[in-house]
Amino acid sequence: MASGYGRSGVSHGSDFERLIGPDRRRIPTPHGLALLVVIIALATVAGLIALYPRDLPDIDLTSFGFTGDVLPATVLKVATGPCSYSADLTCNYVQFEVEDETGSPTEVQEFPDEVGQPSLNIGDKVFMARTEADDGTFSYYYVDRDRSPLLIVLTVLFAVAVIGLARWRGVAALGGLVVSVLILVGFIVPAIIAGEDPVLVATVGGSAIVLVALYLAHGYNPLTHSAALGAFGALALTAFLSWAALEVARFTGVANEEASYLLLIPGFDISGLLLAGIVLGAIGALDDVTVTQASTVWELRDANPNFARHDLFASGLRVGRDHIASTVNTLLLAYAGAAMPLMILFTLSGQSLGTISSSEVVAVEITRTLVGSIGLVAAVPVTTWLAAREASTQPKVETTAPEDP
Repeated sequence: MASGYGRSGVSHGSDFERLIGPDRRRIPTPHGLALLVVIIALATVAGLIALYPRDLPDIDLTSFGFTGDVLPATVLKVATGPCSYSADLTCNYVQFEVEDETGSPTEVQEFPDEVGQPSLNIGDKVFMARTEADDGTFSYYYVDRDRSPLLIVLTVLFAVAVIGLARWRGVAALGGLVVSVLILVGFIVPAIIAGEDPVLVATVGGSAIVLVALYLAHGYNPLTHSAALGAFGALALTAFLSWAALEVARFTGVANEEASYLLLIPGFDISGLLLAGIVLGAIGALDDVTVTQASTVWELRDANPNFARHDLFASGLRVGRDHIASTVNTLLLAYAGAAMPLMILFTLSGQSLGTISSSEVVAVEITRTLVGSIGLVAAVPVTTWLAAREASTQPKVETTAPEDP
């Protein structure tokens, strides 16, 4: 039967290989790189245990408009009329039916008929915040639309697309994505809030994300070892460069309104949060680059088992140059897209490019892009060399033609 063979006709019997598809380049073989990965994994686990938040500060943000008591509601009625505070202005009066344990109370709220205000229709699903007065009565105010149905549909489409192309490997990758989110919201964010060093938290949490994402999606094998160690090396370089850049730039960390709220947390290191953000922002791209480089080298070796180590390294590095050229531009455009309103405001202000780029809110994003890109560039030769070293030491496998069914 031909179905039990990979492209080279070599049969693999492990459950994992049958799950993700047989592939000679992913034969698990003991090697020194595996020991380094195990050491890093143990250090990461120790860091997760030591830094895990056990007591979060109780910060009251209600005076800034934040509340945890948010309830679903439905728009019952919409009417237009003069505003209560000025008969010369027009307002939209919206009646909401709130879903809470007291029944279905209704609340009417007025919104000025102007740009930036919500445009609501009967039947729209929204969220309402509830506040309790001293006498025990409740009042409600509009928070935002309920967009969960759209997000669910997009998530399902995304999962179908990934699984449709990558099959069981796509399922494993989605599992790694879920675990990454859990590490972010269950460890990294709470640990930073609890007062732990943001850089250390981001490094430990980022290492855990790299380990889970890579090994869950690609398995425990020489290819993944090479990609993981390349990512760890580039991550360490990114963390160091970020620290050095922030020391020289002397960013305050409160260039935006959201960050200023964090000053309410006792002992919070706001500048360290910037560094942690740069480190975390580089992880996703590092995963992409390192896996691509390691996979390229193993494919080259699979296509020509006679390739020497330097041939594998040189060929893989040529692919890496093309990859880096496109990835760096991707990072720039991603940051530029997120900061487009700010870029428009600065352009309209008539300030010079030097003045605009030196402002903290812009300089932070420039620093983030450049430091992350340097880490990506460093990841290419390191990962390619490790993968070439591993691939060249694998025993040559004689290919045999599969039997006809």
